[in-house]
Parts: sequence; structure tokens; C-alpha cells
Amino acid sequence: MDNSNICDNFQSKVSNVLIRHKSILDIITKLEESNSKVNRAVVKSATSCGCISINASRQDYSKDSLIEIKDSLKSHIEGELCENCKEKIEEEIGKHMFYIASLCNNFNLSLEEIVLKEIDTIKTLGIYNLL
Repeated sequence: MDNSNICDNFQSKVSNVLIRHKSILDIITKLEESNSKVNRAVVKSATSCGCISINASRQDYSKDSLIEIKDSLKSHIEGELCENCKEKIEEEIGKHMFYIASLCNNFNLSLEEIVLKEIDTIKTLGIYNLL
């Protein structure tokens, strides 16, 4: 497979296999459901498996520059995903991407163009994209 347009290839594959949930109503509700499953897989990694822990605390925004703020912010994740949890989260993100591609297909949008535009926005705004 040509990786230079992997988003287009993925979007095309999704278009070829999507039959059951073709309606925009099905797609947006499945997208929301898949988002919940991604979140659930992350939470289960902490609460059921325990390979990670989530220790949330107040973020410190009192630094002098945006770079210092960026460098001081925490993910609140401690530990690393075990292979089982990593596999489950990747699976759920993959399903979520499937419905993102389906949404793009229904509106005749290019996932690749959307990603490239977002990359340009990030490049243009740089660290100010954090705001």
C-alpha cells in the first residue's frame, strides 16, 4: 500500500465496506458511541488492569512564557500501557477513525485534506495553537 496518501486509501476502504450504517444519523451516533468506547478503554486501563494510573491535579499556568507553560503541563498519566490495554485502545481508536472517515465520505470531504489543513494550522500558529 502506498503510504503517501494513507488517509485517502483508508477513506476509500471505509467507503467500500460501509453498508449497514450509511445514514448520517447512524454515522454520527456510531461516532459518538465509538468515542465513548475509546474513553472507556482508557479508564479500564487504570481501573481494571492498573497498568496506568491517572493522578490529576491542577495544572500550573503561572509561568512567564507559553513554552514554559507547555513544558510544565502534565498528562496526569503514570505508568505505561500493557500490551493488552494498548491493543484495546488502538482497536477502539481504529473504529473511531472508521466513523470519522464515514462522516467525511457522506459530506464528500477528504480526510487527507482535513489532516493537511490542520497540520498547516499547527505550523502557522505554533505554540499559540495551545490557546
